[in-house]
This record gives sequence, C-alpha cells and structure tokens, in this order.
Amino acid sequence: MRFTNEVMTAWAAMSASPEAERLVRDLIGVTPAEPFDVVWLHHGEYVQVEVREKAERSTFGTPPDAAEWGVTFTGQTRTRWARIDLPGGASGASEEWVAETAAGPGWLGFLADASDLLAGTLDPDMVPAIIAQIVVPRLATWCAVYTAEHAWEPLRPAYLWHSDETQIDALRELLDETPIPSGEGPAVLHAGEWQSLAFPLTARGRRLGVLCLGRHDSFPEEVMQLAEDLGRRAALAMDNARLYAQQAAANRALQRSLLPPEEPKTPGLDSHVVYEPAGETNEVGGDFYDLFPIREGVWRFAIGDVCGTGPEAAAVTGLARHTLRLLAREGYAVADVVDRLNQAILDEGERARFLTLLHGEIMRTDQGLDIRLVSAGHPEALRLRPSGVVDVVASPQSLLGVFPEADFHEETLHLDPGDVLLGVTDGVTERRSGTRLLDDDGGLAKLLAECVDLSARAVAERIRRAVQDFALEPSADDLAILVLRAP
Repeated sequence: MRFTNEVMTAWAAMSASPEAERLVRDLIGVTPAEPFDVVWLHHGEYVQVEVREKAERSTFGTPPDAAEWGVTFTGQTRTRWARIDLPGGASGASEEWVAETAAGPGWLGFLADASDLLAGTLDPDMVPAIIAQIVVPRLATWCAVYTAEHAWEPLRPAYLWHSDETQIDALRELLDETPIPSGEGPAVLHAGEWQSLAFPLTARGRRLGVLCLGRHDSFPEEVMQLAEDLGRRAALAMDNARLYAQQAAANRALQRSLLPPEEPKTPGLDSHVVYEPAGETNEVGGDFYDLFPIREGVWRFAIGDVCGTGPEAAAVTGLARHTLRLLAREGYAVADVVDRLNQAILDEGERARFLTLLHGEIMRTDQGLDIRLVSAGHPEALRLRPSGVVDVVASPQSLLGVFPEADFHEETLHLDPGDVLLGVTDGVTERRSGTRLLDDDGGLAKLLAECVDLSARAVAERIRRAVQDFALEPSADDLAILVLRAP
C-alpha cells in the first residue's frame, strides 16, 4: 500500500490513490502465498496495476471491481491487471470528472502537493522539469516550459514533456515552428491540431517565461483556472530558485577571492597544504593559509585561525591574508608584519575578531632551510627530525586583535635536510571524540613521529586522515594543515 501511495504521489495522481490501493488489495487478496511483483504502469490517460506471479494456468479468482481488468499468461508467469482512468484525458468522462471536482478536495490536494514539489528544489534547471511532470497528464497531454534569463531576452525551451514519450521529438519540431505568445495573460497557442494554451510565468512583477499546455479536446474552464494558479506557483518557485542560485554564485565568488589565487609553487622546497572549511556550502571559513615567494629562494608562509566560522570569520580571513602579502612584499620583517596586522584587526572595531597566527619567512641554504617565525597565540609548531624526534619550535606570543600594546619578536629555526615543520589550526588539535581531544597527551606529536621519511604531501594527508578517523561525526570546525620539508 505504501508503494502504491508513493507511486500515485510521484505521478501527481493523489486523488486516485484510494482507488489504486483498493485495486491492489483486491488483486493480491487472491494471490497464493508465493513471491509476486506489483507493477504500476502509466499510460497517459490511465494507470494500470499488474500483479505478476509464477503459477500454473488456473482460475482468476474473484475479479476486482474495475472498469477494465484481465489476466494474461506468459510462460509460467501469470499477470493479473486492472486499470484506473485518470482525469484530464481525452474522454468525455474525464472532462466531467474535472468539472465536478475542480473545486473539491482532490484538486486542492493536487495544488498543495504541486506546491510542495516545487518548493522542494532550489535548482533553477529542475523547476521547469517538475512543472511539466506535474501538469502531464493531469491537466494536459503535453507541457512545454519556456524561460528567459532577462525580460528583454528571447524565450528558449527549457523542458518538454508528453504523456507518450515517443511523441516528444515530433512535438518539439512542431513547437519550433510555432510562435510563443508573450502577452501578460493566457493566450491561445496555434500548434497544429492541438488545443493549446500559453500561460505567462510571472513572479514579483518580472516575466520569467511561458507555460504551454496542449490536449486533444478543449480545455474546461476549471482546468484553465487550475493551470493559471499552478503557473503562478511555478513562477514563484522558479524566481526563488534563481535568486538562490545568484546568491550562491556571488557567495562562491567572494569566498574564492579570499583564497590564495593558485596552489603554492615552491621550487626547491617540499611543501603541502590541506584546507577544509566547516559547513557544506563554505569554501572559506575562519582558518586560512598562504605560501608565496618574496624573491629568489625566499618564501613567506602563514597559517591562522580567526575566532568563529562562516562569513564573519571569512571577512577577517581576507583582511589577514591580503595584509600579510602586501606588507611582506613591501619588505617588512616577520615581526613587523604581525604587529601591523594586529593594529589592522583592532581598527575593525566591533567587526574585529581575535586571530591566532603562525607567520614565517623561509630562506633556502646549502645546509637546508633557515626560518624566522612568530607564533601569535597559535597551536604549537612542531619539527620532526629524521631520527623520529619531535620538538616544539616556537614559543607562544600574544594573539592578534586583543591587545593594542602587544609586542612581537621573531624566533629563528633551522631545518636540516629531511627535517619537517608542521603547522596546524585547532581544527586538528581540538578534534573531539567524547571527552578526549586529538592532542591530549601529545597526540599530534605522536602522529608526526610516525611520519619519518614521508614527503610533505604524505605527512599532511596522514594528519588529515587521523583527524577524520578520530571521531565518527563530521568535524564542526575549520581545518588547515601546512607542512614544510627541507630537501
């Protein structure tokens, strides 16, 4: 019964659902206690249910109370079937049914279910398809939806549907030669021998397209009213989907502008970055990274974490990354860059959010890498020796955006060939499983000690997998991992 109800709902034939369930109950009531299949088929103007079972030729049993029914045999398969006529077909009986029930609960349920289906998607390309498949075959034999991105642009076909799929290509050719009305109200569409109407799709005073319907017989007044009502609902759903798509595209563009313009390229330096913002629709969050050249053989790197997640944190992320790049390329030392970034964040006033940052300069030498760095309230940076020894390489200083008088100083670090420097955000160290954190009892250092002789990419991926596997639930915090390995 649940399967039958779902089929009727999917076909927008909810008013026929009680009759469909009764027929299925009658048919399976005389079925032997053997496996059988229940199959529903849509034939445009009617639906047919079939109960297929393996059986010898025998009597049909008590026939169902249906307008048309029968039993057929194919090999050892017996199929019992019954049909239900659907309103909206070419017969006079269906027109009478429409006239009698257009204002009744059946059509009210149809409009309510249609509204739910239209409201269930925010994909502007899906809305025309949903419109067409709601309309056919309940209101018309075929439906064509035309849309335009802007009111001054010509209409283009968005979706075409026919109760007989074999007729879609011929109908498309016919409509290609048919002028589509562009008036403000319903209009007659001269499409061959079809009785056809066009309804404008207008929402919030903007014309979005045209809904075209066709059937063999004339349209009852009640069906025209239903189609016009459905067109208004469809237009609103289409406009909502377009507005959402536009806002999502603008959001993606703004977020991408906060990321480094390309993957870091560091010839002569083995490096890798992993970046995963929290949230399904976010490309940028409160964590950020950067790695960029200053001059030949010299790079600057940064990994930071803004308090919070989402757009507000991403705004501070953009301020920090652009400030770091600009000041570094102007020749400011690492500590001076951090100091000026602190002042810039404080200047944001109420929009300011505190920020932790690990910022440093890398210089390649014949004996490895010389690094000058500042850790402003950031999780500890770790160095891995080829021997497997892991040590902390930067002492914590004041975080940014809190104290105007904060004073920052550089620390120096040398990486011998094969040494690895790891910087992470608290999305790694504070990954939680119950009451435990990943970095409890030096958990991150133990993970890093297992990465001897691995490349920078392999180290970063090992840490990322460990974070994912530490707990079953997805992380609710942004995550960034920066790995540098001396060649």
